[in-house]
Amino acid sequence: MINRNSGFANLTAGYLFPEIARRRREYAAKHPDASIISLGIGNTTEPLSPHIAKAMSDYALGLGTPQGYSGYGDEQGLTALREKIAEVFYPGMVDASEVFISDGAKCDIARIQTLFGSDVKVAVQDPAYPVYVDGSVVVGAAGKIKADGTGYEGIVYMPCVPENNFFPDLTVVPQNSLIYFCSPNNPTGAASTKEELQKLVDFANSNGCIIIFDAAYFGFIRDSSLPKTIYEIPGAKTCAIEINSFSKPAGFTGVRLGWSVVPNELKFADGTSVNKDWNRVMTTLFNGASNIAQAGGLAALDPEGLAEMKGIIDYYLENVKTMAKALDGENFKKAGVKVYSTGNSPYLWVYFPGMKSWDVFDKILEECHVVVTPGSGFGPAGEGFVRFSAFGHHKDVEEACRRFEKLSF
Repeated sequence: MINRNSGFANLTAGYLFPEIARRRREYAAKHPDASIISLGIGNTTEPLSPHIAKAMSDYALGLGTPQGYSGYGDEQGLTALREKIAEVFYPGMVDASEVFISDGAKCDIARIQTLFGSDVKVAVQDPAYPVYVDGSVVVGAAGKIKADGTGYEGIVYMPCVPENNFFPDLTVVPQNSLIYFCSPNNPTGAASTKEELQKLVDFANSNGCIIIFDAAYFGFIRDSSLPKTIYEIPGAKTCAIEINSFSKPAGFTGVRLGWSVVPNELKFADGTSVNKDWNRVMTTLFNGASNIAQAGGLAALDPEGLAEMKGIIDYYLENVKTMAKALDGENFKKAGVKVYSTGNSPYLWVYFPGMKSWDVFDKILEECHVVVTPGSGFGPAGEGFVRFSAFGHHKDVEEACRRFEKLSF
């Protein structure tokens, strides 16, 4: 018989979000009358905006006509969409040939690891979005689980904690490493400054590293002094790949549309073009994003679509303010609970002293019938924290905040 991929054998017991879903189902089965509100998984909740939805609807209907039908497109994406993304989000920074359209950021992050194989050294922010680590494990780049269970032997964890303002000590990263970096960060919500990202870029260029920069939450940045793309930073095009998505700003979590930017200047150690290899991955292992979804992406980048996306993000940011106020109440203050929220992210990162993350998850579910995300699921430095998501209807978020008053400490 064929042997199993050892990477799967090395994965920890369960991916975070399916485990949350499992616990929620079990609780609901035992308490069928409980009205459970989810502030956990970062799934959008508001309907697609009219302009974007109409564009996709019109395109889909057009497929039923001879003149409107389209079959396979370029695997790298519609030229018009690649050009529009470069123009709108990276003016003067990126060429359309460096933009590749995909079915979402998570899919790109998984596929991108095929570029580097199993021998690459990996560094991740701690806490971090689980796919950075789990994807590395599957391709064999992470090694085995540490004896103490706090991560993998082949991955360098860069703690991002309140004491360092959630920006890591880069000196722990070995030379020639792949560095996963997310800003605004999931789960901490921290948005790195230009000065911080300049340190990251300078370090990468000086040490032969490549940054995989996850900018999926760029649309939530409201502070004009904060960079929305790594390419605002001088030197980034020789050391960084950016991954991005329409999921959060346009509500495309189910529609599935994202993009990656791989600069032409970015090279492997032997001088080979990373862009050309990524083009090979996209044309060999991928068959192109949905034409219907790409029609929606083009509409999202019209002036009307951009205004609608801003309105949706503003809606979620109102939820951030509502939750921040509730979690800063006297009941929480007396218990020493600390809330970290920048107002430039849909997430609040909340510390519960003396408690384990999964214990806090269970407590909030049992006492408030509200689902959150345990911080320990994002890495060792997340222990004691939980993530509150602003993706929800206003009325549900307001009701959840009223229930928080019932928490006993």
